Amino acid sequence: MPKQTFFNLSRDKQENLIHSAKKEFSRVPLYEASISNIIKNAGIPRGSFYQYFEDKEDVFFFILDEYAKQNGERFASLLREYNGDLFDSFLGMFQSMLKDFQNEENRIFFRNAFLNMNYKVEKTFTKNMNIGKLKDRHLEIIGLINIENLNMANEQDLFHVIKIMMAITLQNLIQNFAMDLSFEESLKDYTLEVELLKKGLYRNEHE
Repeated sequence: MPKQTFFNLSRDKQENLIHSAKKEFSRVPLYEASISNIIKNAGIPRGSFYQYFEDKEDVFFFILDEYAKQNGERFASLLREYNGDLFDSFLGMFQSMLKDFQNEENRIFFRNAFLNMNYKVEKTFTKNMNIGKLKDRHLEIIGLINIENLNMANEQDLFHVIKIMMAITLQNLIQNFAMDLSFEESLKDYTLEVELLKKGLYRNEHE
């Protein structure tokens, strides 16, 4: 996380530094990124950078974490919009994320992040919607989900379904970048997988 001195900066200066870092992480993956390029783009001395962040990983994961927080808020908003329908909310979130990635800088930044994903990247990206976080925000998130139409024995089942949905979402995002899929192709594949999960794979014995 940034040091307090970063948060003491004006909004414009914060955005300038983050934009410069994002530009560098869009140019190359994290492990190839250069602090020299970040400070050059931002127009600040190297010493100033270290007053705000520990290293390039610090600023990279701050950017990723901020996006993850936005997604957590977006998911809660979608649950309200779709009257607690878990599957429609995930579809809406996935579609919104695809729209985010239509922006060229966003697309290249997240393409580098997803195609060079490790455990820390995955954990940062999903932490605001993962099982532990959802338990912490029980009233805010779990309480918004309509479980009347879900075939679940208890709340723990719901946590695991969300975990499966997150895995499907993450894999489809990676596939979107790896295969350079169009918005329509990616949404079609994701929708199919969500619908299969929604229906279940066992046939009704009485049909």
